Amino acid sequence: MVTSAILIIDMLNDFVLPGAPLEVPDTRKIIPNIEREIEKARRVGYPILYLCDSHAQDDREFKIWPRHCVKGTKGAQVVDELEPEPKDIVVEKTTYSGFFNTRLEEVLRSLGATDLIITGCVTNICILYTASDAVLRGYDVTIPRGCVAGLNKEDHEFALRQLENVLKVKII
Repeated sequence: MVTSAILIIDMLNDFVLPGAPLEVPDTRKIIPNIEREIEKARRVGYPILYLCDSHAQDDREFKIWPRHCVKGTKGAQVVDELEPEPKDIVVEKTTYSGFFNTRLEEVLRSLGATDLIITGCVTNICILYTASDAVLRGYDVTIPRGCVAGLNKEDHEFALRQLENVLKVKII
């Protein structure tokens, strides 16, 4: 039985492409690293789950952030380099945590996953809150340092310290 799964969080056009509404430039640097993690997961048979922002036209999050990842738009699609394969699982989310009001936990339980490898963006937002919720639910979490990106260096490093020192996430 497979016990590990890899999560690819918000590697979407509206975060990755130059000039995107919520562009996180460092996401482009981590794409090759995430590609390697996906290849490794495919080799060993780990399930690959994509957690993707998918907002309504009038989402309340747009009071905080620019309009981004509106359901059904190109901006809400996974970047071409990391496009899911048919057997991969896509879980839409509407806020920072991939667990909040989604089917993520149900999917992970059905897969028998107990260990999560988390990649993507944004380190101090969706990565941090998803990892926190995972730890609080009893999952073991590993984050490859070269597979996450933040809006800026300070917040990125802060989140990694919180993940490692407070939540006891394994940062490799």
